[in-house]
Amino acid sequence: MVTAALFFAALAAVLHVYIFTMESLTWTSKRTRATFGTTVEEAETTKLLAFNQGFYNLFLAIVSGIGIAAMFTGHRDVGAALVFAGVGSMAAAAVVLLLSARDKARAAVTQGLFPVIAIVLLLAGLLT
Repeated sequence: MVTAALFFAALAAVLHVYIFTMESLTWTSKRTRATFGTTVEEAETTKLLAFNQGFYNLFLAIVSGIGIAAMFTGHRDVGAALVFAGVGSMAAAAVVLLLSARDKARAAVTQGLFPVIAIVLLLAGLLT
């Protein structure tokens, strides 16, 4: 069960690296604007905010990745703590998005599903 949890944590990390790429590197591109539903003007106005937010997503992915690596190298407690911190923050951010913008429910589920699965499986795997 722990291996499955780490698989979903890795999927969550990869997704958050992709989100980082969109927010920090391609925010004003046509494709990213279509994904986020922003106009050229909105994208230009929010470019700095998105750049910063993208790095939050990258850092969560890095924390999760280090936790996964730690668990695979035998550092179970440290690894689990880092994975929980990374994917827990991802899941919490998805809840905040859902509660603050109901029209963004699809995005919230997309960003939160893998982390929630990872949390549930990791808890179950560590408690058995």
